[in-house]
Amino acid sequence: MANIYDGAFRTILNDCRKLIIPVINEIFGETYTGEEEIQFFPNEHFIDQQDEADRERITDTNFTVFGKTPKKYHIECESSLPDGRITTRLFEYDAQIALDEGEVREETLTVTFPNTAVLYLRTYKKTPDKMKYVIVTPGGSVQYDVPIMKVQEYSLADIFEKRLLILIPFYIFSHEKSFPEYNNNERKLAELKAEYQEILKRLDGLERQGVIGAFDKRTIIELSGDVIKEIAQKYENVQKGVGDIMGGALIETSARKLKNEANRETAIRMIKRGKLTIEEIAEDTGLSVAEVERLAEFLTV
Repeated sequence: MANIYDGAFRTILNDCRKLIIPVINEIFGETYTGEEEIQFFPNEHFIDQQDEADRERITDTNFTVFGKTPKKYHIECESSLPDGRITTRLFEYDAQIALDEGEVREETLTVTFPNTAVLYLRTYKKTPDKMKYVIVTPGGSVQYDVPIMKVQEYSLADIFEKRLLILIPFYIFSHEKSFPEYNNNERKLAELKAEYQEILKRLDGLERQGVIGAFDKRTIIELSGDVIKEIAQKYENVQKGVGDIMGGALIETSARKLKNEANRETAIRMIKRGKLTIEEIAEDTGLSVAEVERLAEFLTV
């Protein structure tokens, strides 16, 4: 089950990379603008073990943001109950990431640990606000915190206000405890469905504003549907009710894409004929004046 959620998290980060910036700002108090270059690194790391075959560890994310100073980040997505094994596993990842890129000069090894955080999809009484590493060395002790982001603490208003759009596929976790009620109460289920209609409406608005692209929106919707299908598999009415909304939005998005492509092709033919103004072409095809102008500029290059 966890693999579904981990996979969704990795997918949205790798396919919609710019969406990680607001999350980094929220967790680490950074002030990135979103224009920074982001470079992702391989997620597979091999943990060295004496007298045994090396173990392969798959990290959820391992990337560098190139702001004023390049910074490496490592974020893991968790849905299970917090235990010491999670912290140990995180440290294994971090140590191997640091070692993989370590430098040796004049027999001096320098390793840089990433800025690490955990995204918890479920919040339990035992879920702390942060983890901590304490590293005791012959030369002294080093300790630092590993912050935790709790998805269930963010309302829809928070998510859209702070542009934490990566959290949308996992927003359904905030309602998980109420699934039995939703499944047997049409009015309550209707309220949940209305929330997802609002999510789609807001995503449409962000797309029109140019905050996200059509691909970003489609990815968010598709992964939301995947997560809902997994988490609500024991609650048919919830799975079908909310799942159908997201599935319908995907169909509509695909249809709109095909329509827009057809309209652009029509606009290109009109521009080549040279008989109509930019404004007239925009009115006839349903495209914006700005988009027709871009097509015209492309054709003259």
